[in-house]
Amino acid sequence: MGNSDQELDRLAALLWALPQENFPMTVSELDGYVTGILVCPEMIPPSDWLAHVWGETGEANFPDPRTAEETIAAVMAHYNFVATAMADSPWIEPIYEVDPNSDETLWEPWIDGFVAAMRLCPEAWQALLERADEEAQSSMIFLMALQDIYEGTTTFTDDEIDAEAPDMIPNCVAAILVCARPELFAAEAAHQGPAGTAKRPGRNESCPCGSGRKYKKCCGAN
Repeated sequence: MGNSDQELDRLAALLWALPQENFPMTVSELDGYVTGILVCPEMIPPSDWLAHVWGETGEANFPDPRTAEETIAAVMAHYNFVATAMADSPWIEPIYEVDPNSDETLWEPWIDGFVAAMRLCPEAWQALLERADEEAQSSMIFLMALQDIYEGTTTFTDDEIDAEAPDMIPNCVAAILVCARPELFAAEAAHQGPAGTAKRPGRNESCPCGSGRKYKKCCGAN
């Protein structure tokens, strides 16, 4: 999920220009963060979440008004892009970082951003967990377990889960979103029936369009 490469590169540059000693969000963290904000069953206004993008202190320390305006506009543009894509389909396209040395997909920054959004409104998420169906409950627990693995607060490790997490995360978010924001997909669910939330193909699986290529290199690339 994301804007054009040029827009994402500009967003990355603007975030990198923030004081790095405050640990501002990367594009991947921001993508997970705004996804979590939009999935939340309660509306979270920008005044409650925007400052966290700038880092631990919440202070951006922009050098001038023009930079402040451009950076905020870029963040809000990505938020709006994710919101629009989410309204079209519950299956998101997370922006993951990639290890330049091993070419490994790094899901951890995205999860860190998503869980940071959950922590903004814990009561709403707890209420959702209590009323959600089994699939959504399991998905919420799984995403939080990934964060525990990332933070090293659990002794549980599983190389298979680590490898499959990039493919599992979109399906988990879809299950949560359909439960948390049913108004977005009521018409689609009525048309498709129970199969409307079928799992999205894995990034390395064959594309269901029949092209013979991997999903991530075919329909999943759009």
